[in-house]
Amino acid sequence: MPSQPNVKLVNAPDYRENYTNSVQVRVNVWDFFLVFGTLHQQTESEVEVRNFQGIYLSPQQAKALLSILQHNVSGYENTFGEIKLDPRMTPAGPVH
Repeated sequence: MPSQPNVKLVNAPDYRENYTNSVQVRVNVWDFFLVFGTLHQQTESEVEVRNFQGIYLSPQQAKALLSILQHNVSGYENTFGEIKLDPRMTPAGPVH
């Protein structure tokens, strides 16, 4: 049985951390494209989303991300209670 390699995590010089409260997902046969942004309520009827980063993922990495997020969301909810989603913020348009 092959041994697991040691993994060394190194931040690139241009590494940054940001806050996002908007994630758009576009899918095609080759990859998933996640666009991260911040949502700003302009008026009661108008919301602006300022996108700041797009990330391409292979289908395999997208599935791995889904798995690790599901695991962590379940752990969070077990500790702190159910996460409620605003029904107005569910996607209504087509998936690109």
